[in-house]
Amino acid sequence: MNGAQALIRTLANCGVDICFMNPGTSEMHFVAALDSVPDVRAVLALFEGVATGAADGYARIAGRPAATLLHLGPGMGNGWANLHNARRGHVPVVNIVGDHATYHRKFDAPLTSDIAGLANAVSGWVRSSDSPETLPDDAADAVAAAQGPPGRVATLILPADASWSESHGPAEPRTPAATIEPDAAQLADATDALAGDGASALLVGGRVLGTERGLVAAARVATATGAKLFAETFPTRLRRGAGLPTIERLGYLAEFAQMQLDGIRHLVVIDTTSPVSFFAYPGKPSDLVPEGCDVIRFDPERSDPVDVLEALADRLGAPDEVERQASFRPDVGDGPLTADSLANALGALLPEDAIVSDESNTSGLAMSATTAGCPPHDWLTLTGGSIGQGLPVATGAALAAPERPVIALESDGSAMYTIQSLWTQAREHSNVTTILLNNRSYSILNLELSRVGAEEPGPVAQSMLDLSDPPLDFTAMARGLGVAASKAVTVAEFAEQFRAALAEPGPHLIQVDLDPLF
Repeated sequence: MNGAQALIRTLANCGVDICFMNPGTSEMHFVAALDSVPDVRAVLALFEGVATGAADGYARIAGRPAATLLHLGPGMGNGWANLHNARRGHVPVVNIVGDHATYHRKFDAPLTSDIAGLANAVSGWVRSSDSPETLPDDAADAVAAAQGPPGRVATLILPADASWSESHGPAEPRTPAATIEPDAAQLADATDALAGDGASALLVGGRVLGTERGLVAAARVATATGAKLFAETFPTRLRRGAGLPTIERLGYLAEFAQMQLDGIRHLVVIDTTSPVSFFAYPGKPSDLVPEGCDVIRFDPERSDPVDVLEALADRLGAPDEVERQASFRPDVGDGPLTADSLANALGALLPEDAIVSDESNTSGLAMSATTAGCPPHDWLTLTGGSIGQGLPVATGAALAAPERPVIALESDGSAMYTIQSLWTQAREHSNVTTILLNNRSYSILNLELSRVGAEEPGPVAQSMLDLSDPPLDFTAMARGLGVAASKAVTVAEFAEQFRAALAEPGPHLIQVDLDPLF
């Protein structure tokens, strides 16, 4: 058994059952070993950013790490942006990066680079496995490190000679690090803050939002104290819909978030970060916590966040029953498609237990409200702000839950970063319906151009945010990548095409042309 075979068998032993890849020469022994370990499914992507984003989406839904296989430093660079998103979302990914043989590194061949330097910026664990004897143990350590808590990207650098040399065989799973009981003193401080004088708020994220248990625990604390309850702006996985506790997401625009937090004197933060502005703006604060507000933040690496919330609820004598979202759906409507009419149609038609990968950006601002009362579903968002995540995340999510309908709400500019995802969806026969929101513009940047205080844009500046010349034909691109595609102009056409896409196995794309909001 060579090192590559031992590595893949170790991944299978540790519960990693899928690897998204775009391999090269230095990874060929890994590729050859795949046939001998059928327990690990191999999924080909045409671009490394699709592989890393798909591993993110798979892990969000499966609740366990997925693996990637990337080709040397340039492959790592191509996949880096979606690893950044996974890092920000605390998503467990075992990121395997091939490297030159150990004895070949000194020759500085053209593809030689600082892989560890690239990896350290997005990984919570990095190791180069320079020997076939240590490779299986290193792989088991990588899986345990990825599992956290909280989840993280664990990068294992794989020299070619460690793959092709003889190995002693696979390693057994490692036990991930255990959480500890919530800190009693910090619980007491948080209890006093939430139940004391002055307005208070509870800001939650991460693992709290992905389960009914976490949502109920947060709602119990808010109900007992009257604290405002907020979710982080871009949740990794938000369970929502009729019958579940509702939670207000903190606004993306700093001005909106400041209004939501205005007057708060005590802020308790669990499994996310204290709120800051996404960007710096001249004359505006970066820290969005109101002046004079005290912040208590629980360390996500120490205690399970849902355990923390349940302990807080019990200390506060919180009721077991909490207010839950009523069931409602808007009418499908009729007439031409606009951002608002499309949002209503989606709310009317969203299937039960859907998974929504949301990178709709400005065109989807109304969709959260119109789908709030739909049957329970999961909402996945752009955790790290690096666009090009939506289609790959949908691709991975569909492979994690093939029995569930996956809806990708994708804007045109973001889609062009990772449009190759459609080919992988077609190859894997994935049940993904992409609603391609084409407003022929980087619309959010038109808004930001004014918010940053830049001078009045001239024709050159405006052309840098315009995607209409030449126009992008997403139906033609989708068909060229093997995905059935159509274009809807009216609400009735969209409803007919959406229903048909959900009823027919395999991936579909529906292009919807909208006017830019900004």
